[in-house]
Amino acid sequence: MSRRRNKEKTREVILEAARTVLASDGPDALSLSKVANLAGINRGTAYQHFETREDLIKATVDWVGEHLSSKVFRGLYLESSNDDQDPTNRPIFEVISDLVEFAVEKPALARIWLFEVLASDAPDDDLFFRQFEQVTQELADSPISQDGIDVEALSVIMLAGYFLWPVWVKARVCTKEDRQEMIKRMRREVLRLFMYGVLRPQEFPNLQEILEQ
Repeated sequence: MSRRRNKEKTREVILEAARTVLASDGPDALSLSKVANLAGINRGTAYQHFETREDLIKATVDWVGEHLSSKVFRGLYLESSNDDQDPTNRPIFEVISDLVEFAVEKPALARIWLFEVLASDAPDDDLFFRQFEQVTQELADSPISQDGIDVEALSVIMLAGYFLWPVWVKARVCTKEDRQEMIKRMRREVLRLFMYGVLRPQEFPNLQEILEQ
């Protein structure tokens, strides 16, 4: 049991180092040697856990999907503004906020996840993508949404928007304050798109108030 825990701990140390390299330098800089050095272990130990660079990227993509799942979809439910339990419609706005913030703060990880999952033969194998598409489908099927939504197209369009916006941000801002302003701008426009392209806006007067802030 102790050996298993040590093995799992070593694997997580390697993955944490890989995420650090990817987040700071991008996928081109990733190598098992560099990750092993950052993790403080020898290359042989790293190769015992991940035989190739591609294995390490896949494990990182899996981690991003699981992390986003727990961060974005915790306690999510869909309701209109007529429900007294949720008068400000915060769930939808919180999902938008969490996705934009993750993408801007972890741009390299977000892009790697996006390209790997969308290029996959089975994107639904990824926990977060599967949940994102499922929630989008539930939203499209609900009476609070516009008719005729193409769920697959909408899911890909929205995820691409979330995770490519940081490319624009990185090229134009340097300070934390500027980055926060870019997060705010993206969050507002995604909400506007949802309000007038996906939802029935008359069901969400309080979301309109958020747009006007």
